[in-house]
Amino acid sequence: MNQTYVMLNDGNKIPQFGLGVYMILGDADTKKACIEAFRTGYRHIDTAHAYQNERGVGEAVKESGIPREEIWITTKLWPSEYGEGKTKAAIDKMLSRLDTDYIDLLLLHQQFGDYIGAWKDMEKAVAAGKVKSIGISNFESERLEKLLATAAIKPSVLQVECHPYYQQKELKKRIAPYGTVIESWYPIGHGDKTLLNEPVFTELAEKYGKNNVQIILRWHIQEGTIVFPKSTNPKHIQDNIDIFDFELAEDEMERIRSLDKGVRFFQMSLEEQEVHLSAFVPAD
Repeated sequence: MNQTYVMLNDGNKIPQFGLGVYMILGDADTKKACIEAFRTGYRHIDTAHAYQNERGVGEAVKESGIPREEIWITTKLWPSEYGEGKTKAAIDKMLSRLDTDYIDLLLLHQQFGDYIGAWKDMEKAVAAGKVKSIGISNFESERLEKLLATAAIKPSVLQVECHPYYQQKELKKRIAPYGTVIESWYPIGHGDKTLLNEPVFTELAEKYGKNNVQIILRWHIQEGTIVFPKSTNPKHIQDNIDIFDFELAEDEMERIRSLDKGVRFFQMSLEEQEVHLSAFVPAD
């Protein structure tokens, strides 16, 4: 198994494949899943303050026996932590929860609140060595350009919903001038059965001796997208990363690209998101 890496616009190399821990409840189960992932060869964990399981990630990293510099930790700040000074304190608390000296990639989780002030503190955290790379998540409105216009350090990644039914082609064009790359949440379309059972995936799975999910994940890898499917099932954790021993042909990649329908599985307007998300404040 040869893990692939993506060179970010700041010169850091991020493992292109990892484990997402969204909706893994509690530190104990998160730690267990991460330990299993590390055993299987994963070297990238994607968490967030809002997931309330950063301590479990940190414990798994410590107990894995793997040198810290070989594991990439991504985490995210919640809007309640945005603002100059406020974000600086939130980053220090995050380092404490993860029990680490630095964060590999720190993201703004949502495009609400004082994200400009937060970004300034994130840039200072990079200068201080507390954070290696910084980026954003779920910035798809005009607020993306507002942040890009003021940022001294341009976002290294933009984490958004992205899968064969929603390939984010226009968004990729918007961020291309800055060298920002796409990270995908819902990489397999939230497990949508219609998507998973597309005939092209079934055909290619049979050809390469894989399953349909592995074909989709392999497509993401060849598209240059960073992915971190979530699982607590040891077999699925193993299967998900078992995608580095084959390669899709260009005509096969094109067949998958042709599936783009502009269909999201997360359906909520910007206004609805702002009302809904602002009501949540994660515990320390």
